[in-house]
Amino acid sequence: MLALLWLGVIVIVAVAATLFVLQQQGVILAGKKSKELPSLERNIFNLQIGDIVQYMGRDWVVEGKLNYNVGGYIWFEYLLQDHNDIRWLSVDEDDRVEVAFLEPTDRLEVSKNPPKQLNFADETYHRVDSGMAKMTRVGTTLRKTAERCEYFDYRGSDDNVLSIEIWDGEVEVTVGYQINPRSLTLLPGDGRRVYGV
Repeated sequence: MLALLWLGVIVIVAVAATLFVLQQQGVILAGKKSKELPSLERNIFNLQIGDIVQYMGRDWVVEGKLNYNVGGYIWFEYLLQDHNDIRWLSVDEDDRVEVAFLEPTDRLEVSKNPPKQLNFADETYHRVDSGMAKMTRVGTTLRKTAERCEYFDYRGSDDNVLSIEIWDGEVEVTVGYQINPRSLTLLPGDGRRVYGV
């Protein structure tokens, strides 16, 4: 009788172990498609719409993302918003990671053929890069809707940067500075825009 009891316990444990292994391998749920959740680990390369970027005591919501591609070389710009304030977080990795915090400005008149050097707010900026980029986008990107844009990147003193982009003939200027990515706190959101600009 005791042997029969032990045999029953062994069978129950074996069945439970088999079911557990099959569930872990996804065999039991083979008929159902399980929705894969996005990673909650955030870094400056995988921010999603609705994520929060904490910087300088403010919470910026990721409302959109632009992917720039020049011959396979890719960099990103995230549209950040805190109430009525808009910023762009530019993320570029060449020999090293460069992150810039930029604000749109209409205080600089620029032609559709920007010069190699320009002055803005008592600062002299020198062009360091230019070209034509293919574009893809996610979420809100303001007026940036063309499939291509012409870009002109400038550097000033210290960590100051300025960017000129021409979208279907429309010129946009952003100005800001390079930042250490470690100065950002990145929090996963729910995948939805907050402001819907």
